[in-house]
Amino acid sequence: MKLSNKHWHKAGAVALALLMTGTAIAAYERFKDPAPLSVGDGSAGPKDMVWIPGGEFVMGSAHPRALANERPAHDVEVHGYWIDRNDVTNAQFARFVAATGYVTTAERKPRWEDLAVQLPPGTSRPADDTLVPGALVFTGTDAPVALNDYSRWWKFVPGANWRHPDGPGSSIAGKDNHPVVQVSYEDALAYSHWAHKRLPTEAEWEYAARGGLEQADYAWGKEFAPGGKKMANTWDDAARPFPVTEDRGTHEKVQVGTTAVGSFAPNGYGLYDMAGNVWQWVADWYRADAFRTEAASGHVVKDPQGPGSSYDPDNGPTASAPERVTRGGSFLCSETYCISYRTSARRGTDPMNSMSHLGFRLAMDEDEWDRERVFKR
Repeated sequence: MKLSNKHWHKAGAVALALLMTGTAIAAYERFKDPAPLSVGDGSAGPKDMVWIPGGEFVMGSAHPRALANERPAHDVEVHGYWIDRNDVTNAQFARFVAATGYVTTAERKPRWEDLAVQLPPGTSRPADDTLVPGALVFTGTDAPVALNDYSRWWKFVPGANWRHPDGPGSSIAGKDNHPVVQVSYEDALAYSHWAHKRLPTEAEWEYAARGGLEQADYAWGKEFAPGGKKMANTWDDAARPFPVTEDRGTHEKVQVGTTAVGSFAPNGYGLYDMAGNVWQWVADWYRADAFRTEAASGHVVKDPQGPGSSYDPDNGPTASAPERVTRGGSFLCSETYCISYRTSARRGTDPMNSMSHLGFRLAMDEDEWDRERVFKR
């Protein structure tokens, strides 16, 4: 493992570097004992939510794979809270829509002001008849391509929405228990208000995703596929290179997408799909430097609520455009592309954006559950 590009001139410095390396590895492998699993049944706790006891953990990562926006690893403390055992499913979202008549952002005509803020200054407004309802759909390619231009495998498809995640002609029939996708941050908020829940903070999400493991790279431990076992719905590099979706033998289109929630083993807190399947919205604004700001205090950060605004230097002239944090990676992540199913991986996403690999799960505070319980009596 290469620790630094700096040339060391003194043997003492080399010894110190080796000592630090050994410490980091030991911390990476250390386990915490998970608390006894407590799953709500609608009486003793909100139905199908897991109680996550409060505690302190190391947020972010010092692992060699960690990107700059995951660093530095720093101490955070969170209070106890409930969190959905699974991502919100198509069936659950359908009940919300039936009860409220809610129309998702992908089903509405886009507003130019929402689009303009994500575009370089001076971008001309398109013709009004081109602003049609729809969403981004993963289309894949028929051959390997350079991975520096996502427009080669993502397309805006008119008519794509949560009912038709790949566009007109596609359907969620038979997929009631799959995570709902093509939902924006605004859609997730609307659902959370109806359900009397809330989106988890980024700190709560990561604490829950780690499942009691301290600085493990994955929600299940330090190995991606322990004993050769697949642990999450992720892209299979051995079958075909990302983003190729054509079978090498038959040249037929290969379907990739979500799996039913709970298809893979849960983590130490009994939570399913905290890695892979779909990206998950969380409450915080995204800043690439958020962890550096939190760590700068030198103290344990208690219940961080995230920054007050967005900043993503990777976006160049639109670095300050609004973005919310998404976590967990998806069925499109692999060891050669993205690798965002790691517990510390994070990215910013346009809050009005809907995509075919983007969903959510919700949290609830104990005092909110107490109010719900009294109301139900």
